[in-house]
Amino acid sequence: MLNYPMPVLDEAELAAAAAGLAESEIRLLSGTVVDPAGVIRAKHVPTVRARAFHVAGVGASPSWNVFCIDNAIAFRPGFGVVGDLRLRADLAALHVLGDGLAWAPAEMFDQDGDPVPVCTRGLLRRTQAELAGRGLTALVGAELELVVPEQVGRPWNAYGLGPVLDVEPFVLDLVDMCTAVGLPLEQVHAEYGVGQVEFSLSPTDPLTAADNVVLARLLAGRVARRHGLTTSFSPQPFAGGAGNGAHQHLSLFRDGVPLLSGGRGPHGLTPEGEAVIAGIVAGLPELLGVFAGSVLSTHRLQPGRWSGAYACWGLENREAAVRLCAATSGNPHGASVELKCIDPSANPYLATAAFLGLAADGVSRGAALPPEVTVDPAGLTGAGAAVRLPVDQAAALAALDASPLAERLLGTEIRTALSAVRHHELDTYGEEDVAVLAERFRFTWSS
Repeated sequence: MLNYPMPVLDEAELAAAAAGLAESEIRLLSGTVVDPAGVIRAKHVPTVRARAFHVAGVGASPSWNVFCIDNAIAFRPGFGVVGDLRLRADLAALHVLGDGLAWAPAEMFDQDGDPVPVCTRGLLRRTQAELAGRGLTALVGAELELVVPEQVGRPWNAYGLGPVLDVEPFVLDLVDMCTAVGLPLEQVHAEYGVGQVEFSLSPTDPLTAADNVVLARLLAGRVARRHGLTTSFSPQPFAGGAGNGAHQHLSLFRDGVPLLSGGRGPHGLTPEGEAVIAGIVAGLPELLGVFAGSVLSTHRLQPGRWSGAYACWGLENREAAVRLCAATSGNPHGASVELKCIDPSANPYLATAAFLGLAADGVSRGAALPPEVTVDPAGLTGAGAAVRLPVDQAAALAALDASPLAERLLGTEIRTALSAVRHHELDTYGEEDVAVLAERFRFTWSS
C-alpha cells in the first residue's frame, strides 16, 4: 500500500532550493500538515535547516493525528504520547511568500524514513498514483468561501459590487499575493452570505490542488492581518448564516480522453463518466463524515442553501450534492463534477482522496447512473424522493464507522483518527446551541 513515498530532492535540487531561499532573504520555513479535524498544524525552522526539514524531518508526537478542534487529544492506541513521527517538508512544492517567510506542505514518516499510513497527504499521493496505474488522470479545482466577520452587520448585497469595494484593499492584496507566489486564481466575488467572499482556484493535479487549498487559506489569513481584519473558514461562522463551503470540481481522463464529455450518455457522458457520477452519489452518505463531519457541518448542510444536502446529481443543479458542469463554450476547462457538500472543516487531502476514491470505485464496479434530478430535490417525495445526506453529526459518524467502503478508501489508521476526533466533538459539544458553537469555533479553521 505504501509504495509512493514523497520524493527526496537530489543534492543539486536541494542546493538550488537553498539558493532561492537565500536570494529571497527568507528567514523562516513553515511546514504544514492538516489533521483529521481539518485544522492546519505547522512547524517552522530557520531556512539554514531547510535541507534537514526535507531529508530527515522534524519531530512530532503521534498525538498530532488525534488533536481536536478544542485542542483536546482524543487518545487511541497508537495515537498517544509515546513514539515519534517525522514531518518532512516537500521542497518540490516550496513557495516563497516574501517578507522573510516560505512555506511547504509536509508529510509524516516514521523514524526509519518510511511513510506512515495515517498521513493524509501520503494517502492522496497514493490515490493519485493508483489512478495513474489504471490509466486515469484527474484535475481538481476548489472554490473557497470565507467570512470577514468585521463586515457582518453592515449592508451586504449578495454577488454585489459594493461589498467587494468595502474590502477592496484586502481583496487586491490577496490577488497580488496569489499572483506573486504562483497560486492561480480563477475569480473572486462577494458571496450570498453576509460578509462572505469566495475565491476559486484553477484546476490542477489532485495533490497540488489540495496543497493550493492550504496555501490559499494561509495567504488569506496573512493578508487579512495586514489590514486589521480576520477571516473565518468555519462551516457556520454565525448562527443562521449561509455557512462556508469548500466545493471541489473533478475532471477525469483515460489516456487523455475526458470521461465526462464526448460520449452518448446524458449531457455527453461516456459510460465510464456515468460510472464516475454513480460511484460518487452512492458513496456520499457513508463518506459525509470526511467531507462535512464537524460538529458545525450539518448546520450548514441544509436544503435551500446550495450546500448539496441530497445524494443525487443533476446538470447545473446547485441543490444536488453532485452538480454536473457539461463541456460547453461557457466552460473553458471542459466538463467536471462539482461536489457541493464539502466544507472547510474537511482535511483537503483526505477529502480529495475520498472524492477520487468514490469516482474510481464507480468505474471499477461499472456502477449504473441513477436518474438525474432536474428540480430542487427537496420537493421530491415518495418513490422519486432523493436521498437526504445524514442530518446530524451522529448520523454521519455512524455511517462512516459502519462503512467497509470508508475502510477501504481511507485505511484503518486514518479512519480511526478521524472517528476519534469527530466523536470527541459530538460527545463534548453535540448538545450545544449552534450560536454558541459558531462563536466558539469561528476561527478554528482559519490560518
